[in-house]
Order: sequence, then C-alpha cells, then structure tokens
Amino acid sequence: MRNICLHVEYDGTDYCGWQRQQGSIPTVQGKLESILRLILQEQVELMAAGRTDKGVHARGQVVNFMTASKMDLHRMVYALNRLLPATIRVSGSKVETADFHARFSAKEREYRYFLIERPSALRQRFTGCSGVPLDLSAMQHAAGFVVGVHDFSVFSKEPSGHTGLFCNVTSCIWTGEDDQFVLSITANRFLRSMVRYLVSAMIAIGRGERRAEDFGMVLETGKPSFPLVPAAPGGLFLWEVRY
Repeated sequence: MRNICLHVEYDGTDYCGWQRQQGSIPTVQGKLESILRLILQEQVELMAAGRTDKGVHARGQVVNFMTASKMDLHRMVYALNRLLPATIRVSGSKVETADFHARFSAKEREYRYFLIERPSALRQRFTGCSGVPLDLSAMQHAAGFVVGVHDFSVFSKEPSGHTGLFCNVTSCIWTGEDDQFVLSITANRFLRSMVRYLVSAMIAIGRGERRAEDFGMVLETGKPSFPLVPAAPGGLFLWEVRY
C-alpha cells in the first residue's frame, strides 16, 4: 500500500463545502473521490488538512489516501486533471510515509480573506465586500487581539459541549493591496467558520460600528457584547498548510 499526498486547489463557489455528504449534494471531496475511484478502480477515502465550508476556496488544500495501485503519480495527476471539472485541480503529488496524515501531521494552517469596499461583478466569487470605506488601522488593531491561545468557541459554529476549542494563533495581519484588503491568519488549528466570524467582527470595527477593545474583551471573556455573524464565504481561502 502507498500513502499518496495530493495538493489541491479549488473554487468552492458551486460546492457545499469540502466534506463528502450523502446523496447527490456536490462537495469537493465527493467529486475528487469519485474520479479517483474511476481511475484507480478501487475504493478511496481522502483525509484533508481542512474541512472548508460551503463556498470557501482553497489554494493549498492537502489530502492523502492509501492505495494498492502502482500507477505512476504523473500519470495519476494527469488523468485527474483531465477528468475533474475546471473548478478543481491537483497541483502536486508525492508518496508519503505510512504515518503521514494530512490533518493530524499538520503543524500550521494559513487562511486568507480577500475583501473589497465596493461590489464587483468580476471578483464577487473570490472576495467579500464591506459596502463602505474601511479603517485599515482599526482593523489591524483588532487583529492584534487575536494572536495567542484563546477559546474561539464564541467565534465559531462548533456545537455546544464540543471539546478542544482552544487555538494558538501565531499571526493575524490585515494588509492593503491595490484596491482590496487581505487578512492573513495562521494557527495550529481552526474551528468551524472561525475565520469568517473574526473577519465579520473586524469589518464592523473597520466601519466604525464597534471598538477594537470590545472585540478584545469578547475574546477574553467568551461572552459576545454585540451580534456575531460569519462573513461571506467567497472571500476565504485555505492558503497553505505547513508540516
């Protein structure tokens, strides 16, 4: 048996997230597994570094699977990219050691959120939109509160009673690039929809509707002092996974 690792990028707009679901619901995992089964003529179960939500994209998703096939990796990737829809592409491959696991072997994950102030017909699939001018310095001030080890349950969709809600965020930075803002956030792990909730709260701060200090207090106490909603998924990318 070989443990195959694939690097995958995808436009998540038309998919109901990464994770396979029952029935004919379109997911990235479901589509990729079905094509692999066709190529390898065996059952395949993919393990992924991150389970992206509906509408979220990936530039650097990492997956692995066990296979008895001896097919050459270059041939496998070529066949995958010929048969996959244009919204999913395998960008790299390698044979890993037997103990490698795309999720559990990962040391850090980086997400990026792309945000514009005015709606764009051309970029709406890949950006969030504030609808109003934003104060970048205020958003960056708020981002500083995110760094460190926190219980992020208030900024997530994790079910109540779920364990393991602490994440160690090593970097959280807003930058301005051309006519858009970009949040880069790196952590050992992320809770479900965590980045989108954080982005939404920081957008409210950039609009002048909330104070960065209040945001920091929510992180410290775990008790929201203002309504929390997730930002639009289209601006979010799983950018890189580090091992």
